[in-house]
Amino acid sequence: MALDTAAATAPGTRAARVRTLLALPAGALPLLTFPRADAGWLAWVILVPGLLIIRSAPDARTAAVRGWWFGAGYLLAALYWTIPNIGPGLLLVAAVFGALWAGWGLAAWTTLRDPVRPLRALLLVPSAWVAIEYARSWHALGGPWALFGASQWRHPVVLSLAALGGVWLVTFALVAVNTALVIALVSPPSRVRALTAALVIGLAGPVAFALRGEPQAVRTVRVALVQPGVVHDPTTRFAAGERITRGTPPADLVVWGESSVGFDLERRADLTARLRELARSADLLVNEDARDARGRISKSSLLIGPNGIRGRYVKTRLVPFGEYIPFRPALGWLTAISKAAGEDRVPGTGVRVLRADGVTIGPLICFESAFPDLGREVARRGAQLIVYQSATSTFQGSWAPAQHAALAAVRSAETGRPSVQAALTGVSAAYDARGRRSTWFDTDRRGSVIATVRVPAATDRTPYDRYGDLVAYLAVALSGVAAARLGYGRLRTRT
Repeated sequence: MALDTAAATAPGTRAARVRTLLALPAGALPLLTFPRADAGWLAWVILVPGLLIIRSAPDARTAAVRGWWFGAGYLLAALYWTIPNIGPGLLLVAAVFGALWAGWGLAAWTTLRDPVRPLRALLLVPSAWVAIEYARSWHALGGPWALFGASQWRHPVVLSLAALGGVWLVTFALVAVNTALVIALVSPPSRVRALTAALVIGLAGPVAFALRGEPQAVRTVRVALVQPGVVHDPTTRFAAGERITRGTPPADLVVWGESSVGFDLERRADLTARLRELARSADLLVNEDARDARGRISKSSLLIGPNGIRGRYVKTRLVPFGEYIPFRPALGWLTAISKAAGEDRVPGTGVRVLRADGVTIGPLICFESAFPDLGREVARRGAQLIVYQSATSTFQGSWAPAQHAALAAVRSAETGRPSVQAALTGVSAAYDARGRRSTWFDTDRRGSVIATVRVPAATDRTPYDRYGDLVAYLAVALSGVAAARLGYGRLRTRT
């Protein structure tokens, strides 16, 4: 029997090859925890099949390959909706960035096979995953779409961990519980300790929720979110936003979605005058997406008052392939076979806060809701309300609009700030300072919706606001030390 088992798990056997291939669909399973499937509770167990496949690898190299396949499956599932923009480039993205999970596979294989020291697995397997997500969050590598912790957007109790350590701490807790369950399944000597660890980690969220208490609000703000739908002609789109705004109930701030103004307002005094007229009832935040007098294209949030433009923020983090093509000389050919950006938009130089009707707002644009550091930065600059402007017309038939709208919940939980998202094409949404959803205007809706939010003092700070990505730094450090020790051990073995 022992010989048969060893033969079945040898690297070259058919059974081993099949298990390696199964790592790809196992990596795709976590998509079920995100909108629209939205089975967030599955996140506590969804990694178990992949971890078992990796643990059964006959050697370290195979474990790394299975981790790679797992990561490729994760990215293919999470980013499938980008196919119109990058076409076959998605396969390249999945293959290249999926390789980051090779280290995670190696960490899982090395630690889960050690029944004596389960604590190593409970620290290193989640740390390796968080290190991967932190690396992906570097804008030059594309950005942090589908961070695992964001799957808990509908669970404010679990999201309380984000106020302490950002989305990184939520991810760490989820991966740690999955790891503990695998230990309990395969290692009888460690079963009690593993299940105890899973219980303790699982209770961390409720404890954090109970200890935080309700954030103190200093004012209630009514925000009107304008959603005209998919309107391609910029003149018709502007008129639709204007018409909807005129029929909107009284509000303190009116927000239009991304690309709601397809003209350069510095050269269209007539349109600026129409916006100024609308702003007599409430401050108006629109979004300009147009070529300027120098021929450059940027996306800008413009705060309009009765006297004209009162402030501007230019989008800093652009969407890879959608708004620019990384390494265009090498990858520019994608424009011939997909809807990838024909030219690169010009990014801004950093975040700004604006003052609207006595409230400090932090405007951010579309894809920027995926970046934890941007929400934290506007909070540190005194924003009492985070305002996202979005448009997902290219992806209306996919799960992407709902996934995008869910990200604002995580940013609210991290920063202790309510957030709203006005999506030109839907989903428009609003969340309170703990990430609890109060408004959801889906892609099939047209018109406006009023979101009532309670804003904190500009000086309020969560631990994450104060200390930033400390959890991610620790995860990277632990992963680096473990990798160095493993490399040193292998070097000694060879010599």
